[in-house]
Amino acid sequence: MKSKRPTPRPTLSEARLDALIEEATVDAHDDSEQLMGFFYLIEEHLELPFRTAMLGIEVTVEALELTDEEQIVAVCRRGRSRQRVLILDLPLPNPPPSGAEWIEAFRRWGQGRWP
Repeated sequence: MKSKRPTPRPTLSEARLDALIEEATVDAHDDSEQLMGFFYLIEEHLELPFRTAMLGIEVTVEALELTDEEQIVAVCRRGRSRQRVLILDLPLPNPPPSGAEWIEAFRRWGQGRWP
């Protein structure tokens, strides 16, 4: 890991984020289906495992899960301990792993800044 500081969020254009959102939600009929679209695309594109720092402690992000409450979580490990963290609360390393742009698109979609 190159830096223990969280990286600033990637600076993707609004057009690029909107294109990713469109791809994730194109065939979805409601919020639940849109969330599933994001989950599958983040899971497909996000390069796992990767290391990052949470509260100054290095962890390995091993997997993604969709909870029964319809939240996307990252499964983080340190030694034998595992913790699930909401994907939007996960600090990304610098540089971020390949596919992290899908997390940013999900963030934009969740904040309702998408037409």
